Amino acid sequence: MRLGPIVAATALAMFAAACSKSETTTSGESETAPAPTAAAAPSDEEAQKLLASLPAPYNTADLSNGKSKFALCQSCHTLPEGGANMTGPNLWRIVGAEAGEGRNGFKFSEALEESHITWTPDKLDTWITKPQDMVPGTKMSFVGLKDAKDRTDVIAYVMVKTGYKPQ
Repeated sequence: MRLGPIVAATALAMFAAACSKSETTTSGESETAPAPTAAAAPSDEEAQKLLASLPAPYNTADLSNGKSKFALCQSCHTLPEGGANMTGPNLWRIVGAEAGEGRNGFKFSEALEESHITWTPDKLDTWITKPQDMVPGTKMSFVGLKDAKDRTDVIAYVMVKTGYKPQ
C-alpha cells in the first residue's frame, strides 16, 4: 500500500480544517464569529448599479473576472456582513477601514497594526500587488496579483459585495 496519497489527503484535510478555525482573542479565549446576517447578496442588476456608482476605474470593472480572481482570496477571507474570520479577516466594509483594527477580534500582525493605513481602493491595489512589499512583516503570505486589470476587477468585486457606500 502506498502512503503518498494517504499523506497528501490527510495534509489537505488538515489545511481545510485550519482555514475554518475560530480565532483566539488576546485574552486566550476562543471567539467564534457570528453567523452571517440575513442581508441578501445584491442581484445582478443591483450589482451593476453599485458598480456604476464606484469611482473610476472601478466603475468599469468586470465583476465576473473579479469574482473569478477573488477565488484566490476566499480560502482565507469571507465577504458577507458577519462572515467568519478565517486565516485572514472578514472583509465586510473593508474600504474606508483602518488596517489592523476591528474585524471581529481578528489578530493582525504588529506590522499591519502599526501601519496606520486606511484601506482605499488605491491602497488595496498596492496591497494585493504584493502585501510583503507594502507592509514588511505582515502575516499575509499571498504572493500578489501582477495584472493591473485583475486587481481592478477584484477590488470592484469586493467593493460591490461588501457594502461599499460611495461618498
